[in-house]
Amino acid sequence: VMVCARGERFLARDALCRLAVLEGASLVVGTDGFIKAIGPADEIQKMFCEDSFDERIDCSGKCILPGLVDAHTHPVWAGERVHEFAMKLAGATYMDIHQAGGGINFTVERTRQASEEELFCSFQERLQCMVRAGTTLVECKSGYGLNLETELKMLRVIERARRQLPIGISATYCGAHSVPKGKTASEAADEIISSHLPKLKELARSGEIHVDNIDVFCEKGVFDLDSTRRILQSGKEMGLQINFHGDELHPMKAAELGAELGAQAISHLEEASDEGITAMATAQCSAVLLPTTAYMLRLKQPRARKMLEEGVIVALGSDFNPNAYCFSMPVVMHLACVNMRLSMPEALAAATINAAYALGRSHTHGSLEVGKQGDLIIINASRWEHLIYQFGGHHELIEYVVAKGKVIYKK
Repeated sequence: VMVCARGERFLARDALCRLAVLEGASLVVGTDGFIKAIGPADEIQKMFCEDSFDERIDCSGKCILPGLVDAHTHPVWAGERVHEFAMKLAGATYMDIHQAGGGINFTVERTRQASEEELFCSFQERLQCMVRAGTTLVECKSGYGLNLETELKMLRVIERARRQLPIGISATYCGAHSVPKGKTASEAADEIISSHLPKLKELARSGEIHVDNIDVFCEKGVFDLDSTRRILQSGKEMGLQINFHGDELHPMKAAELGAELGAQAISHLEEASDEGITAMATAQCSAVLLPTTAYMLRLKQPRARKMLEEGVIVALGSDFNPNAYCFSMPVVMHLACVNMRLSMPEALAAATINAAYALGRSHTHGSLEVGKQGDLIIINASRWEHLIYQFGGHHELIEYVVAKGKVIYKK
């Protein structure tokens, strides 16, 4: 059993190297879905000798790890962009494709045309793929609508999945994913603040949808620092956690802005400044690093080692979207180790307890501790490191995925 030091909300600096491994241990999850006990198997046997269980799983020779947490995805959309992959391989940049009407714009058109049912069916299939790769909690963004009607359609789809499916979901409003055609960034920000956010607040009050986070794509040619600040501040005032895209393609001082606003997390950060990294560490603002995106777009890697040395709370996400089509957090962890130079314990912490922290859930998710939710994976290997070491081998390794104490996938 891989467990976290009791009561830690996140791991930073030296704590990342202190992951605890219990050998010959047992773990008990109660009917309420929360962990009741972890410890040596003989002690647990004595404690629960008179109890009956719905299911017992023999994990001899196997490893139990916390369920993986994917801290950044865009999983609700229609309009795949497989044709753009060839363009990228031929040398086109992200912004080249974006300015030619591709990228986000292409997916926005298709998503606007798709029915809510179509979007839900494809979203459900994608979530099932994530579960099979060990993810038990995932952040899900809107952002392929860019108008109120379609953004709400996407959020309703996310809400339906949150209520009906066993995987945990953190919902993010990302209406500022791109500037709609015919508008300036400032005009788009005005509309979001005056129209979108009040409607979200109304729907949240009536219980129709639940939104956890607010996101903006803060980038040159998209939303500038001023527009980003206004949107994020307005979201924070209505109780949303700030969790946004920053400093990806150009240095925008987004890291500094996030630290100033009390952001829970900032994603990408390939171009974050030294000052921004220091500010994030001081503010306990999580850095959600996305190895798949840097790899796919051939960007320079975010300075993960610098962030870790400064004490930044480093988390990981798959950035699943039509541009970076990856469901697998084990693949993300492997890429983080090879390309961003994380150690395997650092990568595991970044994909569990720290990713949960980035979503404001580390008090209930992200580690195996008594009192936390019973989300875990069982892998058919004698050492937990195989989940990262076997590049792309997670389909054979992962035997069980458990959420709230119930088996939601069995190989």
